[in-house]
Amino acid sequence: MLANRNAMATIAVKDIDVAHKFYGGTLGLQPLESSEKGVLSYQSGGATVIVYASQYAGTNQATSATWSVGDEFDSVMRALKAKGVVFEHYDLPGLTRQGDAHVAGSFKGAWFKDPDGNILHIVNR
Repeated sequence: MLANRNAMATIAVKDIDVAHKFYGGTLGLQPLESSEKGVLSYQSGGATVIVYASQYAGTNQATSATWSVGDEFDSVMRALKAKGVVFEHYDLPGLTRQGDAHVAGSFKGAWFKDPDGNILHIVNR
């Protein structure tokens, strides 16, 4: 039923203007037209990221969205750092840290938070 349908990330935020600066500015996502008040839509590759105002913003303690950046992992990390993104450091089974990246074999991942504390992730897949 859903196997041939696109999924999208839907992320709750407290302040839609602050979120716009982060998702559109810091992350560089392309804004899409949004007709709903308090809702922003962004194009991210072939996917859509929806950001909406909610009293529950930042309460998710797990990853909200992941971007697959492939071989550009290191350059994407550098670009995000240059824009003020601070990467999270976690103790995760089977992963070791190399700087801000979490590594296991050929896997590299890095986590960071948006202004509301939503956990976001980049991966070299």
